[in-house]
Amino acid sequence: MKFRQAAESQDRVAATAARSSRGSGSTLHASRSAERVLSLLDAVVTGGAVGLTEAAEATGIPVSTALRHLRVLTGRGYLVRDDLGRYSVGPSFVRVALAAFQSGPYARLTAAAQPALQRLAEVTEESAYLAVRDGSEAVYIATVESRRAIRHVGWVGRSVPVEGTALGEALATEVTNPGQPPAPFFNTGAIEPDVTAVVAPIHGSVGVVGAFSVLGPAERLVGERLDLTAEAVVNAARMTSLALFPRLAVPG
Repeated sequence: MKFRQAAESQDRVAATAARSSRGSGSTLHASRSAERVLSLLDAVVTGGAVGLTEAAEATGIPVSTALRHLRVLTGRGYLVRDDLGRYSVGPSFVRVALAAFQSGPYARLTAAAQPALQRLAEVTEESAYLAVRDGSEAVYIATVESRRAIRHVGWVGRSVPVEGTALGEALATEVTNPGQPPAPFFNTGAIEPDVTAVVAPIHGSVGVVGAFSVLGPAERLVGERLDLTAEAVVNAARMTSLALFPRLAVPG
């Protein structure tokens, strides 16, 4: 009887272990699938309009697997596919993005930054952007475009590396005195040739919460014009910091 009870106990343990193993495998598979879906969605958002092969190569996912996930995203409205087979963001993605933009964690930042962003574009006559940090990347979340015929356009939603860019330097800077105006950062050709970036971080109470960036042709942003642009960017960042955190105002 004891041997029979021991055998039954071992069988129960083995069955439990098998169920646990199957559950773990299923969880890992679901996690991997979710990661692949998000990678493909990110590739399309970043690329603007990409084909199946391009999306698969950008994410390192087999073409057959990428196609399966892209079909799911298209079916749910997060992507749309044109007659040439290129994928771009769909209405469901736009709906989620707008909801996050209007009520998410960056809603207060964008609302406070908008007047300064508008003024920045008017004063510098170049395209002005608001960006935030996302790990090792910086993401542009708002813009006011220049009215000039030759201008920088189309970077809202785009991400750039933190390393090696003026925007990355600004977002990664340490804030030792939040009440003081921020220092400007400059770079030419880091992402696009012949494009100069002038950037200033927006200080929060304990760190940087975002950054303003003015982008324009390198041939225009030189000398006194570059100095005036830097001054305008710093002022915009300073005013937005005070709008978000009034306690940062320095008396006198």
